Amino acid sequence: MTFHPLRHAIGLAALVALGLASVPARAQTETTTETDTGSEATPETAAEPAAEPAPETVEVTPQQVLATVNGEDLTLGDLISLRSDLPQEYQQLPDEILTQGLLDQMIDQTLLAQAAKQENFDERLAIALSIRNQIRAVLANAWLRNKLGERVSEEAMRGVYDERIAEMAPEQEIRAAHILVESEERATEIKAELDGGGDFAELAREHGTDGTASRGGDLGWFVKTDMVPQFADAAFALEPGTVSDPVQSPFGWHLIRVDGSRDRAVPSFEEMLPGLAEEMGQRAQVEILEELRSAATIERSEDPLPPAAIRADELIQEE
Repeated sequence: MTFHPLRHAIGLAALVALGLASVPARAQTETTTETDTGSEATPETAAEPAAEPAPETVEVTPQQVLATVNGEDLTLGDLISLRSDLPQEYQQLPDEILTQGLLDQMIDQTLLAQAAKQENFDERLAIALSIRNQIRAVLANAWLRNKLGERVSEEAMRGVYDERIAEMAPEQEIRAAHILVESEERATEIKAELDGGGDFAELAREHGTDGTASRGGDLGWFVKTDMVPQFADAAFALEPGTVSDPVQSPFGWHLIRVDGSRDRAVPSFEEMLPGLAEEMGQRAQVEILEELRSAATIERSEDPLPPAAIRADELIQEE
């Protein structure tokens, strides 16, 4: 059996059931206790609840021992590290449930690991290689996150944001609606109805063939590059309040009405932050690895290796 931090959620399944089941049980016990008294509180007998004393502040350290298993200490630091690797859904569990469940799991894992070591499982090739790979991955990820945090700071991202904003030219966007039909003939007939005073939204709901028909053809605000060229060229050439003649695009025939025009607002730092963080993080990671590679001595073996050798699991398995 192999344990991995990301698999701890499996061991919490029974804990979750226990934790959830115990709540109504406690509530039932409390209700029964109140009912069994056979009396009701009256103004004369009811006492004001005593004020609960403020909880004492308990000083904790990562070295604090929570349990000892055959002489091996399990600490608060171990527990915190274990909890931090849980999937997000389990991070929402109450602290007392997490503490109980993870401590029980650490004890079980320790017993199993001790039994494995007694039989020298840690010296088996496949297991030793797996441990080696996991140690390498944990160290690499921790060090890289630290270096990325130094290079992709909020200050650095704000600097790039300011540069991007300074380079941004005002971009026009319009709000428009359309009626999409399958033929030029049908579009021409509807245009005649509009010219005769027909209601655009009602005609869009009646004749439109795309998803905008249910909202009267409304397309909301968009910039020119959001639409196919045939549609965009016609729409951005219209004055607000006017309706186009039939316009063909790969989707069919459109009647377009422009309702407004404005310059698109400059995105805020908060709006651009996710994209900046991802972009700068990827670039910084490439730079870091290039720096490490250029300073390292890396010698690749020239001995031939059959491609299928990567799947030879039997090479590392032992009886």
